[in-house]
Amino acid sequence: MAKITAQQVKDLRDQTSVGMMDAKKALVASDGDISKAIDYLREKGIAKAEKKSSNVAANGLAQIAIHDNVAAIVEVNSETDFVATNDTFKDLANKIADTIALNNPADLDAALKLKTDKGTIDDAIVETTQVMSEKVSLRRFQVVEKSDKDVFGSYLHNGGQIGALVILEGADQEVAKNVAMHVAAVNPEFVSRDDIPKQRLDHEREVLKKEALNEGKPEKIVEKMVDGRLRKFLSEISLADQEFVMDSDQTVSQYVSSKGGSLKSFVRFEVGEGIEKKEQNFEDEVNSQING
Repeated sequence: MAKITAQQVKDLRDQTSVGMMDAKKALVASDGDISKAIDYLREKGIAKAEKKSSNVAANGLAQIAIHDNVAAIVEVNSETDFVATNDTFKDLANKIADTIALNNPADLDAALKLKTDKGTIDDAIVETTQVMSEKVSLRRFQVVEKSDKDVFGSYLHNGGQIGALVILEGADQEVAKNVAMHVAAVNPEFVSRDDIPKQRLDHEREVLKKEALNEGKPEKIVEKMVDGRLRKFLSEISLADQEFVMDSDQTVSQYVSSKGGSLKSFVRFEVGEGIEKKEQNFEDEVNSQING
């Protein structure tokens, strides 16, 4: 049996909000595998769904640039939010987004070599790092293209902490922007349920079935319950099936369709997502200050 650490228990509690003993029991039952422990808790009805970790540390800005039928969304990072609000940093993010949209580089290394009035994007980043006296970096980007009959919608939330870029077929820019605002707020995973991998659906169905059986429901009605809960699950992760934030009486797909359009794609960048915070034990921090 794997040794269960206090950090594993904490991580599982952070993701599921269950009690300490439930978290430890789930980890023991799953031999320390956090993903399996989450499934165990859900099957037992203790945790209904995995919470997305908000344990992020990076500061910076997301920025979007659109040039004709090509658009780019980028994330530029800084060490502090103070630097991220500086005009010099904002100008850099704008310059990077524009240059990438106009040149469509193959990857991050190619993007850093693109020419600017500062030499290259990398040169501009180095200069901003020197001016700001803290590390500045281009973390990621994505370039998307549309046809003449498509329309872009873009939205930057909270000054660029979240960026959303949407493509609709038909409709107009106002409709597309409204969908981009929805994407920024609700954070869907897929455009439609057709885009969800079969393995993901099969796994979710199995978890929901075990959950229903563990609730003591008769097996003859379990399948209907699972179908209903699976539809709810799909409506939570599929953009097309989500309740539209500006009108909960219709789904996003219904809203776009009512305006003569259809959903094609979306990209959503949230600054710092997926970057773990550097945590320090309080006792260690005090000792380091005493002994420093």
